[in-house]
Amino acid sequence: MPVEITWWGHATATVEDSGVRVLTDPLFVRRLGHLRRRRGALPPAAAAVADVVLVSHLHADHLHLGSLIRLAPGTRLVVPRGAPAAVPGLRKVATARGLLVSEAAPGDELTVGAVRVRAVHAEHDGRRRPYGPHRVPALGYVVRGEATTYFAGDTGLFATMADEVGPVDVALLPVGGWGPFLGHGHLDAGRAARALALLDAASAVPVHYGTYWPIGMDAVRPHEFHAPGEEFVRLAAQLAPKATVHRLAHGESVRPTEAV
Repeated sequence: MPVEITWWGHATATVEDSGVRVLTDPLFVRRLGHLRRRRGALPPAAAAVADVVLVSHLHADHLHLGSLIRLAPGTRLVVPRGAPAAVPGLRKVATARGLLVSEAAPGDELTVGAVRVRAVHAEHDGRRRPYGPHRVPALGYVVRGEATTYFAGDTGLFATMADEVGPVDVALLPVGGWGPFLGHGHLDAGRAARALALLDAASAVPVHYGTYWPIGMDAVRPHEFHAPGEEFVRLAAQLAPKATVHRLAHGESVRPTEAV
């Protein structure tokens, strides 16, 4: 069965490969602090069904306890090493829901069914205050089954990206954010297109844009909310012309290895 990617919005996606459902950075709420969901319906209950859930770092829009509560008992949850100590509520949620928590650092691997998951470095300050930036690493993940899929989490470009990630068929790359400005340790559309060229992936799905935006800031640089997906498609055609980019609507699925 070919790999199937479903984008639910922000950094939340389901990667189904070899009969295994992999869910990334689940965020299933209409509002998170000062952010509100401006585009796309809330993911249905089926979005929370997964064999393994990959959390890239500790920021609340990626490690969201209220969304983890929706996971079924027995779901494997992979988090950066040190996350349960840094976020005490994570232990409570995992115990209450019967989640099987695995802590990972770059280079660690685990097997879930017929897929192999490997944690890789991410160039991102993923701290959850008041804990320091180096206590808990930010991660990306490489999921290898019938295809090899890279979920970048939040990251900037880094010199060893291609070597650390290795050959991939599909890259889920962040191309924007949830506010009018991106700080250090992020990919915008241009840097994501450069990352795609470095990785030499056959297919890409842009994520982490066009979903959440600060309340009351609708008129502040609105193009930063709407444009990153289209801009990534345009720049990827220039910098990585061999790659096929699938710009999905919220809740839309694609089988990228069938489309190349």
